Amino acid sequence: MLTVISPAKKLNETTVDLPSTLPLTKPALQTSADALAKISRELSCGDLRDLMKISEPLAQLNKDRFSRYGSDQTLYVAAFMFAGDTYTGLEAKTLDTDALIWAQDHLRILSGLYGLLRPLDTIAPYRLEMGSRLISKRGHDLYAYWGGLLSQELNKAAIATQSKILVNCASQEYFSAVDLPMLKLKVVTPVFLEERDGTTKIVSFYAKKARGAMARYISQGHLTDIDDLRGFTTGGYLFSKERSSDAQFIFIRRAQD
Repeated sequence: MLTVISPAKKLNETTVDLPSTLPLTKPALQTSADALAKISRELSCGDLRDLMKISEPLAQLNKDRFSRYGSDQTLYVAAFMFAGDTYTGLEAKTLDTDALIWAQDHLRILSGLYGLLRPLDTIAPYRLEMGSRLISKRGHDLYAYWGGLLSQELNKAAIATQSKILVNCASQEYFSAVDLPMLKLKVVTPVFLEERDGTTKIVSFYAKKARGAMARYISQGHLTDIDDLRGFTTGGYLFSKERSSDAQFIFIRRAQD
């Protein structure tokens, strides 16, 4: 069973001390990432601001990042560099060595710049959202740029781990980059709902954190059976058999005040 999560805009640019038994690795799609970084490096600060709808200071920060890309810069371990809500739930820094080794084989991070990452891949700090309409020879946006490459890599990981299920803990923006007709895995998407006064809804902050917590739960337990996901109770969520389907596993908890 494989799991995918989204990256994060917020980054933690500090090095971490990891056991020597953990294999730090290079992204599988590094060559494509390098080509994309080269395109991005040629954009002006204003271009980056408009491309990602970000402030001038953020645009300048990322202009500087792309300018340094590929030079003698510090690289960071992917699962520890990303620091958004999903990674609050994942809590990579508190996973033991066995869980991290499992995650290295079974967990993937979708990325606008790198395409698909393993948790222990070393990468440069960046911001390039998958929904960005960055023009390249492959097309007019990053969905066209990555095309079927993401599904190809996921299929390779499925063969290596003998997986038949892909647990989708990524956002719609990122998972839309996966070419589903090419994917040789059954997709199951956990959905996390907050219940208040008899009604339920998705609250983005809590849902993102829960997706990361689900990825952690799978990695800690070395889970291979999709039915084992039903035992997820982190944060007070409970599996709803009545509302779930083969394609969606629904988890509900009382709304947080």
